[in-house]
Amino acid sequence: MYKKICRAELKWPSWFSSDIRKLLRRLLHPNPSARISITEIMEHPWFRTGLDERLFDYAVNSTENVMPVDMNLALDYLNANTVESNQAIEKLINLNVFDIISLSDGFDLSGIFEENSDKTETKFTSTSTASTIVTKLEEIATSLRLKVAKKGGGLLNMESSKQGRKGVMSIDAEVFHITQNFHLVEIKKTNGDTLEYQKVMKQGMRPALKDIVWAWQGEQPEKEKQQS
Repeated sequence: MYKKICRAELKWPSWFSSDIRKLLRRLLHPNPSARISITEIMEHPWFRTGLDERLFDYAVNSTENVMPVDMNLALDYLNANTVESNQAIEKLINLNVFDIISLSDGFDLSGIFEENSDKTETKFTSTSTASTIVTKLEEIATSLRLKVAKKGGGLLNMESSKQGRKGVMSIDAEVFHITQNFHLVEIKKTNGDTLEYQKVMKQGMRPALKDIVWAWQGEQPEKEKQQS
């Protein structure tokens, strides 16, 4: 992998346009002096696609060359591009490339230390927005008669209302930001009986989450399963 990075050897997804491929080749050029500059990026056709030219010029020009801007237009633009409106999930933890690589099955060493019957956490990816994911988790928790508490930053705590064999079962679900339209969700038992937790996951959580799950960790994406 390191050698490929040094040589800038890349494989592009088929849906990448020629413009973005050219831009990324220059951005990831192994020679720093040959890489594209910020100014060139901002002038690139792909970067400027969809931008309101008046607002763009207003942002990059100096205060000496400020041009009149319709404030209503500016506010509409900002509102239309707001990623999340819910304050409870506006500060999601961002995953970097090393976090994402560590999620690969080849780097998952949990199997060495615990049997499947002892699993107390699971992860899935989703193309839904963070607010949609959180709302879905709240709905599921309510249907399973679990008490829900938001802790901010995309973290939810779900707790059983009854004592189990090993105390009150408690589950944390946390949403992590990968891209605007791609999130990782980690669900793990924080207290209580493992068998009770696994039963809730198998019979309640997993089936109910089907609509928003792209793929469970270690499994194929749902769309690929249907095609195979």
